[in-house]
Amino acid sequence: MFDGYDSCSEDTSSSSSSDESEEEVAPLPSSLPIIKNNGQVYTYPDGKSGMATCEMCGMVGVRDAFYSKTKRFCSVSCSRSYSSNSKKASILARLQGKPPTKKSKVLQKQPLVAKLAAYAQYQATLQNQAKTKAAVPVEGFSWGNYINSNSFTAAPVTCFKHAPMGTCWGDIAEGVRVEVPNTDCSLPTKVFWIAGIVKLAGYNALLRYEGFENDSSLDFWCNICGSDIHPVGWCATSGKPLVPPRTIQHKYTNWKAFLVKRLTGAKTLPPDFSQKVSESMQYPFKTSMRVEVVDKTHLCRTRVAVVESVIGGRLRLVYEESEDKTDDFWCHMYSPLIHHIGWSRSIGHRFKRSDITKKQDGHFDAPPHLFMKVKEVDAAGEWFKEGMKLEAIDPLNLSAICVATVRKVLADGYLMIGIDGSEAADGSDWFCYHATSPSIFPVGFCEINMIELTPPRGYAKLPFKWFDYLRETDSIAAPVKLFNKEVPNHGFHVGMKLEAVDLMEPRLVCVATVTRIIHRLLRIHFDGWEDEYDQWVDCESPDLYPVGWCQLTGYQLQPPASQSSRDSQSSSSKQKKKAKSQQYKGQKKMTSLQLKEELLDGEEYSFLQGTSDQESNGSASYYIKQEP
Repeated sequence: MFDGYDSCSEDTSSSSSSDESEEEVAPLPSSLPIIKNNGQVYTYPDGKSGMATCEMCGMVGVRDAFYSKTKRFCSVSCSRSYSSNSKKASILARLQGKPPTKKSKVLQKQPLVAKLAAYAQYQATLQNQAKTKAAVPVEGFSWGNYINSNSFTAAPVTCFKHAPMGTCWGDIAEGVRVEVPNTDCSLPTKVFWIAGIVKLAGYNALLRYEGFENDSSLDFWCNICGSDIHPVGWCATSGKPLVPPRTIQHKYTNWKAFLVKRLTGAKTLPPDFSQKVSESMQYPFKTSMRVEVVDKTHLCRTRVAVVESVIGGRLRLVYEESEDKTDDFWCHMYSPLIHHIGWSRSIGHRFKRSDITKKQDGHFDAPPHLFMKVKEVDAAGEWFKEGMKLEAIDPLNLSAICVATVRKVLADGYLMIGIDGSEAADGSDWFCYHATSPSIFPVGFCEINMIELTPPRGYAKLPFKWFDYLRETDSIAAPVKLFNKEVPNHGFHVGMKLEAVDLMEPRLVCVATVTRIIHRLLRIHFDGWEDEYDQWVDCESPDLYPVGWCQLTGYQLQPPASQSSRDSQSSSSKQKKKAKSQQYKGQKKMTSLQLKEELLDGEEYSFLQGTSDQESNGSASYYIKQEP
């Protein structure tokens, strides 16, 4: 982890030409790059006991860490530069703040200076790339305080493959050391010190400065992907001073020895961490790209929309016919709701033609390869047919899984689904799911997994039983084998905190909690809101993000709702959602019942017993299996 940090670019074993004889310092272990600091070691304000000032560069540091017997120079290179200059008076003048004359040039190591300058410029470029937008603070809310005061845990970044660093987070964990700005310091310039990760919460880390041991008085939260967080050794490479916090600066007389002891064998961030962060925040979708997206007023069709802005991979799409650009729709670039131009025609999906006959200047079609690919399916054999029954998440009330019907079979594995009992006569509220979608389930899924199934509106024969309903409607259940049985090792657990999109108001990203896990299906609760606003979401949904995502990308985070704000909530979307969720539902089933043989049209199936909050992550098992 520490390889690649060299303290000097010159051979330190060569003899010195200084007027003062030099004492060679034994080389430090290669696993401790932090001590190899180009001579500019752990500095304090001048005038303190045990301190020295370099007569070459003016650096103030720990006297014991200086190189000469008389401790006049902070490094061998400074000693050589000093001795090679015959105009010592000019050097002293320089240290006193006077510019050197043309005849008395300070002979510093130009190759090293050039190398540091180039590296500093490279780091600055990476930081500028990473700063996509200034973080948007939420007044009165802090993830750190929220987690500390309630002893919450957060879902790890590795749970979110679509988020920045989701696939290359590595071994970042408690105990990892980093170099961060030292805020406990009275120096006028920005200085740094080493800190260790005490606790991780998504992208956010609780840090403690080295030397504080069990003292948590100056612990602080920060985003580990921020531009001020660096791997150990960064200060040495970029020539930045490391200064112990003022509170403990007199705690040790030899900080160098202390750090050598503390950091031996410790882990730090990869040297290219900031580069990886920057690269993971580059998004292929650009403004003015044209896409096809679901029509939010008629779910059964798509419309053309134009990318207006991109924040953290989330797209603000403005429908092409919106003259004032207020008719918009938010979704992630990997959302199944957006497609390339021509997608609807290719699969037979309904499409609203635009009144605009030709593209506006500057608008261009998004390339098809940018969109999320669906799995290929074989519809040649046994396949979904119109009229087949199943269970599906209601897109207009995401807290409910409802009795549903396949209304139309499209090309490439796509299906038009309708919710029984609440469909519009013209089918305008049908919605499109792919056959491999994790939002549709075989008949009996809710019963087996102890989830409340929402029966058709107006259905009087309660409690609802699939066997009776299939017989009454003269319909059959879609075969179990046609559904997606893959359960990834997602890593989520009940109680984990995260940031989640309110899919009923998709421009909002809110503080949320995982409250149930049924294999790959997550129940997301929005903190501060009633349970009726909960939403069922797939574990790989691009609308879930780690704690700290909003701060990292500059997106606005919605804090937990207070009691007063809940009481005064007047958003039309919330009212619609509440009205939708208050439709009558069947009696909640407390036990899992055996489905009768006739339920699946004469075929024999056995259902694996599910649990209320099952956290199965293995892809080899599934909640339902078919027996031969």
